[in-house]
Formats: sequence, structure tokens, C-alpha cells
Amino acid sequence: MQRDGKFLPLTPDLARQDIETIGVAPYAASGGWRGVDSSPVLRRLSAMSTVVLGSLILIIALGLGVSGCKSLRSGYKSAPYQVARSDGRFELRDYPSLTVVETPMVRAGADGSFSRLFRFITGNNDGSRKISMTTPVFMSDAGQERTMAFVMPAGMKPGEVPRPVDGAVAVRELPAGRFAVLRFSGARSAANEDGALRELRSWMVARGLEPVSGPVYAYFDPPWIPGFLRRNEVMQRTTGAP
Repeated sequence: MQRDGKFLPLTPDLARQDIETIGVAPYAASGGWRGVDSSPVLRRLSAMSTVVLGSLILIIALGLGVSGCKSLRSGYKSAPYQVARSDGRFELRDYPSLTVVETPMVRAGADGSFSRLFRFITGNNDGSRKISMTTPVFMSDAGQERTMAFVMPAGMKPGEVPRPVDGAVAVRELPAGRFAVLRFSGARSAANEDGALRELRSWMVARGLEPVSGPVYAYFDPPWIPGFLRRNEVMQRTTGAP
């Protein structure tokens, strides 16, 4: 080995001195390595590895979560519409008439409203017919009356829907129309809904769109999906042109 311009014979002592200088494990007098995990270099490498591994796991988990949500949604038919205008998270949509079954709602399903509708489509109706679940679940607030509604499969007219057995469930048709829509994420809460509605109304005012009905909230995902991955929407019927 070379030191200070001179070639010296390699001995265990010299090797140990050079190895300790760069902060690696010391060389044993017998000529073998004695690994020391607490060296500064190894500690830094270990910390970097942990950060990199953690980042990779997080990226993979997020990817699987997003993919899982898309796969879950793709398993259900959604209410049909045509996009007349798109502006980031905002859209103007034209909806055909939709047949829905609805029920009064007090606290977003905590009062059994979701269960009543789910029982209806799984056979609690005249004829015990099973009807496919669709998305989204609509929640509306018309004055003092709050309702939750399931959309019937496309093409099913009110007269084709079996009569509800539960008196708290009703079948009706939503008329076709144009809606201003904002997509947002997060768990369902009054704060999230109010914030999304303010955003939508500001966008409508800036474009000269007048609301002609109260807001409708549309929820596409089950409650166990993390809030930041959920697809939620707030909608307002309007007569404005795109």
C-alpha cells in the first residue's frame, strides 16, 4: 500500500488505521473483518434505505388504493349523462330523465335510510324482485325535507319498478335537465358539502348560470374508502347555456 508517497508493506495494523480513517469497521489483528453497524457511514446508509423503502411502500399502497377504487366503481352502472362543458373539476352536464327510489333522511343514513333503499333493491318489494345497485347515491335537501335516493338502472321507467313494501320508500321520476357539477373528495360532512357548494355557486355566478333548484349531493363510494380517494359531487340544476 502507498502512504505519503512511499510504498509500505500491507500489515494488519496499517490496514486497520486506513480503514478507521474512513469510518468503516476496524480490521482485526487476525486479518478478519469485525462488522460494526454503528459506524456513521452504515447508520446513514441504513437511514437512507429506510426512507427509500418507506416511500416505495407508500407509492405502491396509493397506487393500489386508486386502482381499487376505480375497479370498485367500474363494477356498478352509473346514471348516464352528456358533458356539455368541462372546466377542471367543474362540468355542465345534460341528464336524461332518471327513475329513482327515495326515502326521507334525517342523518345521512344513520336513521336507516340507506338500509331501507338497499332492502328495496334486494327484494323487499312487491314481487320480491332484485334490482342492480347503481351509482351515485343522491342526497338532496329541499327546504326542511332531506331525501336519499337510489337511481334505477338506465331505461327502467317508473311503471316498471316494483311497488315498495315499505311505506317510507317511494318511486318517482327526476325530469331531464342541465346541471352544473363540481367534483370533490373527502368524507361526507356538512363542512365539506357547504364548501363544495360555495365553490360551485361562485363558478356559476362567474359564468352567468342561474340555479333553478336546491343542491343535490352525489356519492359514488362506500364509507370504508379513505376520504381523499372518494368521488363526491355537488350538483345544481340550471337553465344556462354552456
